[in-house]
Amino acid sequence: MLEYLMNLDRDVFIYLNSFGSEPWDGFWLWITKQINWIPVFLIFFYLIFKHFGWKHAILIILMISLLILITDQTTNHLFKYRFVRLRPGSDPALDGLIRAVHTSKTFSFISGHASNSMAACFFLYTILKSRVKYIQIMFLWPLVFAYSRIYLGLHYPGDILVGYIWGILMALLVLTLYKFLRDKYFPSREPLEVVGHVEL
Repeated sequence: MLEYLMNLDRDVFIYLNSFGSEPWDGFWLWITKQINWIPVFLIFFYLIFKHFGWKHAILIILMISLLILITDQTTNHLFKYRFVRLRPGSDPALDGLIRAVHTSKTFSFISGHASNSMAACFFLYTILKSRVKYIQIMFLWPLVFAYSRIYLGLHYPGDILVGYIWGILMALLVLTLYKFLRDKYFPSREPLEVVGHVEL
């Protein structure tokens, strides 16, 4: 079963990576750099300060910072250096089969970019969904961000999918801590609904 999933992951990666072409390489190299997403982060910060006030906003930003720290460290030390899966662009078995626009000597499973972006997005969506119309559009961010990793030859789809799942799990953990602190310091706020009608 594991071998079947690994082969499927490889085949899907080769298919998605095949859509790449040299004229688009610069665009996806730009997309994959986190610093270029600063305008998006500033929009998120604006929405947080607008809807929660600066004191509560500081708590939220601290929680997001903690969340990113957790996902970043766990993807590296709990997964990458235990599974030691070569990145597609560094795998000799894929030479000539893919376009490796960018290579890295670090390991592939799981994607830190996918985990970090989905964790932050899920956290922000959960606290803003009752206040900001069409806030679900923010999920385009981790989707586009993650596809850049496939395009460049840095991650398999499985790396990204598991990264998404891990990011959501870590977001749920930090949301529980946030709810405790929010209720302690900002008790007038409305209940925090995380999954369906389950209140955390």
